[in-house]
Amino acid sequence: MQRLIANKEDTEQVFHIIESLNGSSTLKDFERFMATEQGQAQLRKRTFLPPILDDHAPLHEMPNGSVGRTYAEFMEREGLSAAGLVAESEKRPAPWRDIKDDLLWYGNRLRDTHDMMHILTGYGRDALGEAALLGFTHSQHGGLGVSFIAFMGGRQIAKAAPRDARIREVIREGRRNGKLASRIIEQDIEALLPRQLDEVRRELNIHEPAAYRRAHEVVRAHGLDPYQAMAA
Repeated sequence: MQRLIANKEDTEQVFHIIESLNGSSTLKDFERFMATEQGQAQLRKRTFLPPILDDHAPLHEMPNGSVGRTYAEFMEREGLSAAGLVAESEKRPAPWRDIKDDLLWYGNRLRDTHDMMHILTGYGRDALGEAALLGFTHSQHGGLGVSFIAFMGGRQIAKAAPRDARIREVIREGRRNGKLASRIIEQDIEALLPRQLDEVRRELNIHEPAAYRRAHEVVRAHGLDPYQAMAA
């Protein structure tokens, strides 16, 4: 956690923390996934998302405001790739990664939908956006590791940000929005790509990240850059 606080881009540490603290929560979450018709349908397809999400040419051909086009623009702007996240997750040696079972497929799907969740929820890649999104993620899937990172991220940001930005409220909002929304992991991600982002958010009951956006406005009103002033 100290290494992640020192550098929020050190994504490898996120996987260390989650694997160390999540215990059996991923198995319980997978069982919940498999109790739904949507989940069973996605397991039958066993889609591996990174090659699809990293093929930006067809995504750019989708309509303006679509999920796919917005995702491609976001990833290019941030200098990210789905394959890069896969590589970060596999830096830590683990023999279970060679076991091609259903639970491993599910764990990979949780990883591979992370950046798509940025698009669907409206939380950015600044430190506050990442912490709020992890709050959202914890409400959708559980896991002590995810909750711990969200809590510590919010705590560190609150030390640096103006008090009236109400950072803790932003993290609570992320958790609340995650509870209210349909489970993103159960959605057919490929089918969402050509659809309008606003329409998908309404359908999945994903609420506006109002407290998060307000925090950015407050920080700017103090004459500060939100990406610097709220760095964890």
